[in-house]
Amino acid sequence: MKVIEQNYTIHAPIDVVWEALTDKTHIEKWTGSPAIMDDQEGTEFSLWDGDIHGKNLEVLEQDELIQEWFSGDWAEPSKVTFTFRAKDDKTTIHIFHENVPEEDVENISLEWKDSFMEPLKAYIESELV
Repeated sequence: MKVIEQNYTIHAPIDVVWEALTDKTHIEKWTGSPAIMDDQEGTEFSLWDGDIHGKNLEVLEQDELIQEWFSGDWAEPSKVTFTFRAKDDKTTIHIFHENVPEEDVENISLEWKDSFMEPLKAYIESELV
């Protein structure tokens, strides 16, 4: 199993970024597909019609979100930790995705950028601020 680490800076306050990442109404707008999500510990979520699903393991509002993730036919979950840091009018999100099957690392790494973080960033910066 492998680890993926990535950082993204979004030109928006941390509360706006947090809401866009944890509120299903916003998620459906930037993903273009149905979502189940909230910011409560222990709740299950589903993104991209269930292609990604799991559970919120730990929620520290506007600080850290730790989730159990399943993708495709994975036999065991991976774990994603989002860490949020604000500076001036920008928010940096650090993604630490562990327990990723070796054969999926390259694809998942690209998906983080192309399907998750870039659409999230574009949505926030053009629609919310």
